[in-house]
Amino acid sequence: MYVGWPGLVSFLLFQVLSPLLTLYFWIVIIAAVMTWINPDPYNPIVRAIYGITEPVFDWFRAHLPVVFGGLDLSPFVVLLIIQFVQMWLLPTVGNLLINGFA
Repeated sequence: MYVGWPGLVSFLLFQVLSPLLTLYFWIVIIAAVMTWINPDPYNPIVRAIYGITEPVFDWFRAHLPVVFGGLDLSPFVVLLIIQFVQMWLLPTVGNLLINGFA
């Protein structure tokens, strides 16, 4: 069965993007836990995790009211969006690419 470029794009969505989103999901969880334990800010691993997550958190902080009473909910919002993309958006786009828009 020949599926052409839509099948290739669908394959890439599931085989490349989904694992990257899963990895980022766990990095966001680690970043949220690190705010509770206050690690050494000069540790290269801590700096890498903050460097990967803080730009995304900052974007949500600037565009949505995600801070309530001193509690930052931007990691929670990012986790919800990652789950939405993995559970609904990727399968829907993949099905549309393979089966067509009709």
